[in-house]
Amino acid sequence: MRTFLKATLAALMVAGLAAGSARAAQFDDGLAPAYYEALKGKKVVFLPLAMSFDLPQVWAKGMETQARRLGYDFSIRDPNWSSDAGAQALTTLISEKPDLLIVHNPDMQVYARLLKQAQKAGIRVIQINLKSVATTDAYVGVNWYEVGQHQAKMAIEACSPKNGGSGKIAIMQGTPTNPNNAITMSAIEDTLADHPDIKVVSSQSADWDATKAHAVASTVIKQNPDLCAYVGLWEVMDAGVAAAIREAGKGDSIRLFTNGGGQKPACEAIGNGTFSGYVSYDAFGQARDLTDAIVQVMQAKLEPGQAPYAIYTPIRDVTKASLRPNSCWTMEDVASQPF
Repeated sequence: MRTFLKATLAALMVAGLAAGSARAAQFDDGLAPAYYEALKGKKVVFLPLAMSFDLPQVWAKGMETQARRLGYDFSIRDPNWSSDAGAQALTTLISEKPDLLIVHNPDMQVYARLLKQAQKAGIRVIQINLKSVATTDAYVGVNWYEVGQHQAKMAIEACSPKNGGSGKIAIMQGTPTNPNNAITMSAIEDTLADHPDIKVVSSQSADWDATKAHAVASTVIKQNPDLCAYVGLWEVMDAGVAAAIREAGKGDSIRLFTNGGGQKPACEAIGNGTFSGYVSYDAFGQARDLTDAIVQVMQAKLEPGQAPYAIYTPIRDVTKASLRPNSCWTMEDVASQPF
């Protein structure tokens, strides 16, 4: 009898656990089923500028992690800095009709028509950090005008004759048609317009290339021995500017203000004095914003482009005085994030 009771109790416990599991799998709070079904089995494709640097790498890592959790198919089409290859890939993708495209634009115009075509074909589109003139389902990224304002104010504070500076600054641009470059430069020019004591002695493009930036900066520094600061538009390119400053023996007199996604080497450059000021748009945080936008766009029962919205990244000014252990991130931090 005792053996029979034990067997019966064991059977009831197993049945109870099975029933609990079934209830958990089918639990409906009014939103959960739609959330998980929104991306299950869907096809999401990322079209970056290139996969050779930190920004697309951290965004892709976030999407890969989310794809495993939510069960969508994630792939990357890497044009490796070629606008033509990117446009060709985008044209092919329109015919393949994935459910969602994540696009990192090389400039403001080159993909604009194709992004509109993608939406007309029923494909949802999120633009990440570099927005074209076309507005799609969502934009996730920095407000470049705000970045330009912050960098210009850093240079003004450091170089104003009122503060003991020479008033002379130089600007290292990337590619003029890139959204970063075009909008940031507009903000810098607007901000400097209110400060006639600041003179821009050089504003040249280096196409985001550190080697070209080094050559340009070396010449400008020789021509302007009392140069107070360089304002650069991307930390990777501006490594070349930093090298030119160092080689000229001007590390104590020429300040370098730049921007970037906030990975650890940027904080190291602030700590050792290579960068005097850094505007971080936190690519790690952008990855989380992007994965949030993916589920929002895919849950919405809307036609592509029907209700566009933006998530603008909060920026952080980093200087040696404000530097903290959590001011920058590492890829190890990204790998451990659940997304």
